[in-house]
Amino acid sequence: MRTAWTGQVGGGQAGDDRARHDQRRAEGMEGQPLLSSSAEQPPLIRRTEVVAFSLVGLLVIAVVAVLYVGRAFFLPVVTAAIVGTMLSPAAKFMESYRVPRPVSAVLIVAASFAGVAFMIGLFAAPLMEWTNRLPELGVILRDKMHVFDRPLALWHQLQALLGETPGAGSSVELPKISWVQPTLEFLSPTFTELLLFLAVLVLFVASWPDLRRALIMTFPNRESRLRTLRMLNAIETHLGGYLLTVTMINLGVGIATGIVCAVAGTPSPAGLGALAAALNFIPIIGPVFMFVVLLAVGIITSKTLILGLAAPLGFMIVAFLEGHFITPAIIGRRLALNALAVFVALAFWTWLWGPMGAFLSSPLLIVGLIVREHLAPPDEPQIPDD
Repeated sequence: MRTAWTGQVGGGQAGDDRARHDQRRAEGMEGQPLLSSSAEQPPLIRRTEVVAFSLVGLLVIAVVAVLYVGRAFFLPVVTAAIVGTMLSPAAKFMESYRVPRPVSAVLIVAASFAGVAFMIGLFAAPLMEWTNRLPELGVILRDKMHVFDRPLALWHQLQALLGETPGAGSSVELPKISWVQPTLEFLSPTFTELLLFLAVLVLFVASWPDLRRALIMTFPNRESRLRTLRMLNAIETHLGGYLLTVTMINLGVGIATGIVCAVAGTPSPAGLGALAAALNFIPIIGPVFMFVVLLAVGIITSKTLILGLAAPLGFMIVAFLEGHFITPAIIGRRLALNALAVFVALAFWTWLWGPMGAFLSSPLLIVGLIVREHLAPPDEPQIPDD
């Protein structure tokens, strides 16, 4: 019993000493921040985040599938909305002179349609003539390309010396022209699509103020309404400025190309200039395609290969000056777009909607960047400028 009691007393005294030691230790650490165990561990992706990302991915795939399947409906409607937003500043300008909005919408759409028809008419007749003469022109081009037979033969001999298998032919093989008719059918919209585009375009330009007001008033609080108003104003201003600026630049490119073709002796210089202006609305692909057209026309119609290269080389200089000096100087950083973003948008919309998708790629990219800018949180960290 005595031993047990002594042990209990000793244990109680040791427990009191340990308690006092813990108390002094706690008092010494008072005021110091406690380390969080969660801060030492890397963040883990929660199951809800995985589900949310999966749902967003499925939604994007579904939207792209609907846009692809419903191309005959969505392409005219989206094109009319984009073009209508571009033409809205012109309608607002006419409203300042007390022209009713519906009347200004009809006049602007009619004038724009007449301008586009005039541009198409300049190169449509030569294009149809050359299309009908494709077999004959193919024979002429093949005869002109025999100048490359000797360099190709030397190249094949070099391949044989290096142990590589040379190509089957010793002359330049031209691609078949069976793709021309399907391509023209693909580029030509149906009458229903054209009618839908014009109807939506006129109605969009005429009712754009009411659409803006209805879209703004769908939000309940004042902050959301102001943000939507600023976003719509920015879209209208940027797209209107983009259309005016790019149209003037492309007209200059078309005029310069026509002059180059006239000096080089290329037939139909006005039609080729109009084609250059129209194709320049499509970034990257348009100038490359125009260079190929001028190269083929120059080789076929010129007596020598050197003269045939004059028009495409002149157009290359014009396109280089426009892309690297004129457009950046006029548009500036406000409308300047990242080259990679433009290329990705061009590839995606061309795959989705064809040539008209290529035309819409830059305006849709501008709209997406504006929406991203206005919907981003105001306290989002920004990278400082250099």
